[in-house]
Amino acid sequence: MKTTSRMVGCRLFGIAAMIVVAITLTGPAIATDTDASRRHEWDELPPIPVPLGLSGAFAGVHGNALIVAGGTNFAKPLWENDKVWHDRIFVLTHDDDGYQWHDGGRLPRPLAYGGSVSTESGLLCIGGNDETDTYPDVFMLSWDAESKQVTVSVKNYPSLPEPCAFGAAALIGKQVFLAGGQTGASLESATSNLWSLDLSQTESGQPVSNPTQWQALPSLPAPGRALNLTVHQHNGYHDCVYVISGRRQNGASIELLRDVWEFTPAKGQWRQRADLPRCVMAGTAAPVGQSHLFVLGGDDGTNFFRTEELKENHPGFIKQSLAYHTITDTWIEAGAIPMNLVTTTAVRWGNDIIIPGGEVRPRERSPRVFRVSPVAATPDFGAVNYMVLIGYLLAMVGVGFYFTKGNHNTNDFFRGGKHIPWWAAGCSIFATMLSSLTYTGIPSKAFTQDWVYAVGNLTIPLVAPLAVFVALPFYRRIDATSAYEYLEKRFSCGVRLFGSASFTLFHLFRMAVVMSLTGLALAVATPLTPTQSVLLMGGLSIIYCTLGGIEAVIWTDTIQTVVLLGGAVLAIVVLMIGIEGSDRNLFSPAVDAGKFRIANLHWDATSTQIALWVIVLGAVGQNVSSYTADQAVVQRYMTTSDAARAAKSIWVNAILTIPSTILFFTIGTLLFVFYQAHPEKLETTITADQVFPMFIAREMPIGIAGLMVAGIFAAAQSTVSTSMNSTSTTIVTDFMRRFDWCESEKAYLNAARFWTLVVGLIGTGLGLLFVNPDIKSLFDTFVMVIGLFMGVLGGLFILGVFSTTANATGALVGALVGSSVMFSVWAGTSINGYLYTTIGIVTCVVVGWLSSHVVGTAPKALQGLTIHTPKFES
Repeated sequence: MKTTSRMVGCRLFGIAAMIVVAITLTGPAIATDTDASRRHEWDELPPIPVPLGLSGAFAGVHGNALIVAGGTNFAKPLWENDKVWHDRIFVLTHDDDGYQWHDGGRLPRPLAYGGSVSTESGLLCIGGNDETDTYPDVFMLSWDAESKQVTVSVKNYPSLPEPCAFGAAALIGKQVFLAGGQTGASLESATSNLWSLDLSQTESGQPVSNPTQWQALPSLPAPGRALNLTVHQHNGYHDCVYVISGRRQNGASIELLRDVWEFTPAKGQWRQRADLPRCVMAGTAAPVGQSHLFVLGGDDGTNFFRTEELKENHPGFIKQSLAYHTITDTWIEAGAIPMNLVTTTAVRWGNDIIIPGGEVRPRERSPRVFRVSPVAATPDFGAVNYMVLIGYLLAMVGVGFYFTKGNHNTNDFFRGGKHIPWWAAGCSIFATMLSSLTYTGIPSKAFTQDWVYAVGNLTIPLVAPLAVFVALPFYRRIDATSAYEYLEKRFSCGVRLFGSASFTLFHLFRMAVVMSLTGLALAVATPLTPTQSVLLMGGLSIIYCTLGGIEAVIWTDTIQTVVLLGGAVLAIVVLMIGIEGSDRNLFSPAVDAGKFRIANLHWDATSTQIALWVIVLGAVGQNVSSYTADQAVVQRYMTTSDAARAAKSIWVNAILTIPSTILFFTIGTLLFVFYQAHPEKLETTITADQVFPMFIAREMPIGIAGLMVAGIFAAAQSTVSTSMNSTSTTIVTDFMRRFDWCESEKAYLNAARFWTLVVGLIGTGLGLLFVNPDIKSLFDTFVMVIGLFMGVLGGLFILGVFSTTANATGALVGALVGSSVMFSVWAGTSINGYLYTTIGIVTCVVVGWLSSHVVGTAPKALQGLTIHTPKFES
């Protein structure tokens, strides 16, 4: 049988290698750039019921309705009349009958040119002016859909420290930020102020006796300005406020600004970013996707100093949009626009951006309301890539069919008859721990941030000796099918069942996370929706895992290892060629941007710029739990013929971790350099985790792209199938066989297949529920899920192996308290999810050890069950 396994292994490796080589020789790279004119689509909603139009109005969304309040216009003839300020409030609603404007009442006074942001409580209106004064007033407009009335609330909202008009505001969470603006009628009064207001006290809408006052934050480190754009977006680490363009008084002349500044509230720091291609003063901007900004209007100043000369002949403002990417710090032309409306506010309404009214040209206002929808390019995957994708996935299913005949009992189904070659078992451990989320998530981490997380991966070789010299001997001695058999021998049946149930819950959620997030990542590379991808991954995994058992899982894992690592090397080559074809040096832009940073030397456990100590402690905790108490890994220990070969499989995984970490982080860094050199190729609507799949689909050679996308699918299936097989193993071994539910070995084998199917269906169903495009990092989410479940399992193993005084009662108390603490940390603190597993281990061990000395009986016979009592007696 060993010879057969070697032959199968050689054949499968040969097939994988031939596929990679053959397809590499096919056609040119796919180089489909996103059509700039298709980055957004515009259509019109019913116009504001003011024929002359409005500019400078407060605008926002509340109660699923658009609110437009105040504003100014000029009566005709435009150049013979003075500006008029208004106090009317208009509300646009939408139902099955279409859109309809309603009369929302009036403002406390005619007012315009203030800041406005949409909040949960309503439209917050900040400052503004009229024909005589500039005001510091702040108030809220709330729409009641039932009564069709607008409520004006003033009490809960403190006035600005000083009057302000022509500034702009943004909202991050419950925090409002107002930047720039002028305190009086003259541009000479323009400021560099940045103020913030915490709305958390007032979100209930109830009167507040002492509302939080506006806070003065560090001023913009640049000249004061008015008519600037202020917008929020994520920069890969933090939510930030961006202050863009504007104009200022510079002596006797007016200076039109093109500078861009980024303020990070979490750090209280400003940073200058790349200048605009042109001035966009008085324009509109909105966040798009996870890291793009659209500038959808603004005066570039071409005719700014000719206004009096041109008057009615003024051609209006440039009808061209811009897009900014916060991570690569690049600007691109984002396509033509039908009308450039200035001195208005871009409002998010659902997935769309609304531009209500504004100024068409000096003095001429517009009542037109535009709806702007960001457009995602439809992937053109191509026939060859489809053939490779379908062929590869069918081949994986074929592996499941091939090994069906070898499963005569549960030992074959769960442990492969203990005849798996050590190198295949090692590749399987590696592929199981790698997963498709690592394959897409790690490059996205390096793309958006740096190499700090690489330190965590490099702790795996440090933990490997614990697995080889401590965990492995225990499991081999007791001939474990389930890792949690050890917990019964060391503690009690109750502890075993608790561990097994925790593992089962973990892997159900793990399957859901892997499938849903992989589906989201691959939506940019194929025409498949995330839902369709989840169904495809889940369905195929159920087929080959139910049929072929652990042997099918291991051999598909082995093929995945070859394809994914080979694909990673090829991706680096293609990236380097693409960068060398530009005017960029290979790594210097990444060095300048700090992309090679390897450690953050601070003590903050909540920072998104994760500290070195958090990485080290967290990674050690995760790896200790995974390599000692995770059935998915421990099960591989038992598929080889002896302990020596099992140890080799662990070392294979540990060794593969080092080059793979370097490969994946290098890919992320090169993606940053590539898209900084070619920002027009970066899709504006994608998430950070879709960057690598997008590159694969659009830039990799035909055929290879299909193979790598198939590999990501199959890597997800590998993780999912591992969860299916390992979970069915624990259910059958720890629950059914433990209590003699079946009368024959054949019945247990049928039960194993049945539970594999059931677990697959549940995991796939949860995967469909978990699809969430707002998740900013697959890698972080996956780490958090690991932490919430695996900490206690690792703690129970450490407690059992290293303590001779820990008893069953203490272990259960430690496990329950550890679980409670982990979930409390998750629900009630901002501590980085990387620490969850370590917190769970430490809590379980400390509480379990202390509890054992207070309650419970002395431990049972411990021969062969702790490191202090190594001799095993049957």
